[in-house]
Amino acid sequence: MAATPARERSASAGLLSIGQVLARLTPEFPDLSSSKLRFLEVQGIVTPSRTESGYRKFSQADIDRLRLGLTLQRDHYLPLSVIREQLDEAEARGEAASITPPPSITPAPRRYRRDELLSAAGAGPQLLNDAISTGVISAQETYSEATVTLMRGLVALDRHGIEPRHLRSLRQSAEREVSLIESAMSALLRRTDAASRAKANEMAPELAAKIDEVRALFVKDALARLLS
Repeated sequence: MAATPARERSASAGLLSIGQVLARLTPEFPDLSSSKLRFLEVQGIVTPSRTESGYRKFSQADIDRLRLGLTLQRDHYLPLSVIREQLDEAEARGEAASITPPPSITPAPRRYRRDELLSAAGAGPQLLNDAISTGVISAQETYSEATVTLMRGLVALDRHGIEPRHLRSLRQSAEREVSLIESAMSALLRRTDAASRAKANEMAPELAAKIDEVRALFVKDALARLLS
């Protein structure tokens, strides 16, 4: 039994775990998370290897592909399907290691310092501190427009006594939903052919939408019982 961990350590030597990938890339892409990384895998942007135990392991080529894909998404607003095609074509030509993203054709999305985030969202420092300490928001040097929108939502909910600590389960639920989708597509995700990638690219958003529909019905039903 002890041979399996030993083989895995040997096979994964020089490869990175999800946590190590995030440590490398989040300084450049602060919105990157483990769930987004798994989603990018589903979309075919990256295809990490797996250990016998099922853990993802990323090579330097995977890191380079992720960095380029995230740059194209951030600076050029390209759909992931287009990004995947460009990356695949570059790899087919043997240019993946040397390809660099073109100059951005649009201004870089605005980033907000902590004080600017608080001002834009109309929030107090303690609310942000609470959101960070409970894991609802990740602490960063600068924040995105999405974080401003999230912070505004927290301000509105806080007025009704709904605090960030009450919302921690929502974030955890989102992570579990991604894991659920991943589990449902596990056989498909193990394949690396183009047809399987395309099918995964179609299936993941459909499953996410169905989960959203079921959740909305659950909430609607619970509200009806509350107000009846």
